[in-house]
Amino acid sequence: MGVGAENTVSTSIHNGGYKEEMELALKPSLESAVVVPEDGDHATSGRETWGRRLEFILASVGYAVGLGNVWRFPYLCYRSGGGAFLVPYLIMLFLCGIPLLFIEFAIGQYTRLGPVHALAKICPLLKGVGLATVVISFVLSTYYNVLMTWALFYFFNSFGSTLPWQSCNNTWNVGANCSTGFPGNATHLQSASQQFFDRRMLEMTNGIEQAGNMRWELFGLLILSWTIVYLCIFKGVKSTGKVVYFTATFPYLILLALMINNVQLPGAKDGLLYFLTPRWGKLLEVQVWVNAAAQVFNSIGISFGSMISMASYNKLNNNILRDTLIVSLANSATSIFAGFVIFSAIGYMAYLHNLSVDNIATDGPGLVFVVYPEVFSTMPVPQLWAALFFLMLLCLGLDSQFAMVEVAVTFIMDGFRTKVLRVLKKKELVVLAVCSVGFLLGIPHITQGGIFVFQLMDHYTAVVSLMFLAFFEVLAVCWLFGVQRISCMVKRMLGKPPNRFLRFCWSVVSPLLVLCILISSIAQYTPARYGKMYTYPLWAEVVGWFISLVSIVWIPLGALHELYRRKGSFLQRLKASIMPTVELDTFHHLPEKTRADSPEAMSLCSVPEKSLFSG
Repeated sequence: MGVGAENTVSTSIHNGGYKEEMELALKPSLESAVVVPEDGDHATSGRETWGRRLEFILASVGYAVGLGNVWRFPYLCYRSGGGAFLVPYLIMLFLCGIPLLFIEFAIGQYTRLGPVHALAKICPLLKGVGLATVVISFVLSTYYNVLMTWALFYFFNSFGSTLPWQSCNNTWNVGANCSTGFPGNATHLQSASQQFFDRRMLEMTNGIEQAGNMRWELFGLLILSWTIVYLCIFKGVKSTGKVVYFTATFPYLILLALMINNVQLPGAKDGLLYFLTPRWGKLLEVQVWVNAAAQVFNSIGISFGSMISMASYNKLNNNILRDTLIVSLANSATSIFAGFVIFSAIGYMAYLHNLSVDNIATDGPGLVFVVYPEVFSTMPVPQLWAALFFLMLLCLGLDSQFAMVEVAVTFIMDGFRTKVLRVLKKKELVVLAVCSVGFLLGIPHITQGGIFVFQLMDHYTAVVSLMFLAFFEVLAVCWLFGVQRISCMVKRMLGKPPNRFLRFCWSVVSPLLVLCILISSIAQYTPARYGKMYTYPLWAEVVGWFISLVSIVWIPLGALHELYRRKGSFLQRLKASIMPTVELDTFHHLPEKTRADSPEAMSLCSVPEKSLFSG
C-alpha cells in the first residue's frame, strides 16, 4: 500500500498570492500521495462498472432488504411500543442510518476499491477494520446460505397434494404432543409445523454435543443454493446487475399479494392493531431507542463492507446522495409494510385458534418457517401461497448473499489480481473458489445438530462482532479521517459539499450513537441460547468467542503492523499512521483556519476529470 509523502507547505502570504502558492505547493503532494504497485494488484483503471445506475440501486436495495425485514422488524416494533416505536426508528434512520450509508457509498465510489484497500488508505492505523469487514461478511455468508437451503426445502415440499406440515399424521410426528394448531399455553404440545421444522427438515438432535448424521437432502440443496449464487455473480456486476431486476422486485409483488389476501381474513384487524397501537410510555425506556438504532444499523448493512464494495463499481460522478435516500427509505418502508403483512396473518391465526396475538407472535426463523407455514395451511390453494412465499424468501436472501460474497471476491481481485489470475486464469474461477470454500464451511450447519451450530454462529457473528466493527469503522472515517476530508471527497464527486446536517451527524451524532449501541450491547450481553430451554456448554461458548475474534482480531493486528513498519518514536509513528494516503491528505498541511469549508480549503476539491484511483 502506498504511503503519503511528507510535503512541507509554505503558508506565507505574498501580495494576495496565498491561494496560488498553496495550490502549487500542494501539487507534488497530490501526485505522490497514492502509490499504485506496478504489478497492477491495486490498479482500478480496468475496473468494471454497473451497466446502468438502476442496477446499483436495485442491488443495494436488494442487499439491505433481507430476511430481517420480514422476521425481525415487525416483532421488534410490536415489542417496543407498537406504532410509538416508529418515532425513535425514524429519528435513528435520519441521524445514523442515512449519514453512515452515505459515507460508505462515498468511500467506495471515490476510491473504486473494496473495503480493505479503501479503509487502509482512509486511515492506515485502522486498516484492519477493512479486513475485518471482509471476514465477518464471508463468515456470515457461510451460514446465511443455510437459510436459503431451508427455503428451498420448504419450496420443493410445497407441491404435494397437501402441505406436509398441515397434519400430525406423518411418520415424523409424535402424536402424543402434536397439535394441528398453535398449542398456546400448553407447553407440552408442539404444532404440526414446528414438528415438521424440527423432526422432518432438521431431524434435530438434543444439543450441539450431538452432531448426528449428515442431512443429505439439505446437503444437496446447499450445493444447489451455492450454485445459484455462483451463476448470479460469476461475471461480476455485469451478471449481478441483470439478476437483481428480478430478485429485488419479485419480493414486493409477493408481499403486496399477501397483504391484499391477508387483510380480508377474519382477525387481521386485531393483528394490525397489536402491531400499530402506540404505547407511548415505551419511549421513556432507553433500550427502545437503542433497539431502534441497532435495527436501522443492522438492517441497512453498515460495516459489512458490502455497500463499499458495490459502490466501488460506480462511475465517479454517480449521485450517491440520491441513491442513499432511495436505499434507506425503501428499506424502512419495506420493513413497515412487512409488519402489516406478518401481523395481519398472525391476527388471523389468533382468531382461528382463539388465542391472543402474544401467544403466536415471534421473531427469527421460527416466524417464517413455523408460524407462517401454518397460516398457509388454512388458505385456499395453500400450495400456491406457500411456494410463492418461500420463493420470495429465496430472493430476499440471495440479494444479501450476492453482496456478502462479492465483498470477498472484490478483496481478492483488488489485492492479489495478478498473482491469483496467474494461477486461476479467470475471475470466474476466483468466484468459484470463494463459493466452494463457503459451501465447505456451511456443511456443519446441515448435520442433525446443525441448528445449534447455526444459532451459535449467528449470535457471535451478527450480535457480538458487528458492533465492535461498526464503532472502529466510524472512528476511522468520521473522527480520524475527518469530516472535512469526507466533505472534500463528496465535493469532488458531486460538485458540491454535503450539507451541514450530514456534517453534524458525522462529527457528533452518528459516532456517539454507535458508541451507545456498543456499550449497550456489552452491558446486556447474554450467552447464546436455542429456544427457551437449551443453553450451550462452556466449550461451545469458547468456540463462539473464537468465532467472534476471527473478525475482530484484525483491527489490533493491523494497527500493530502499521506502527511497526513506520520509523521514529511511538508518537511519530502514531501520527504518521493516522495520516490517510489518499490525495485528500493535503488537508493535514493546511493552516488551522483553512480546515473548515473555507474557499481556500474547498478550492482543493475542484471536481477533477477522474480520480487518481481510476488510473
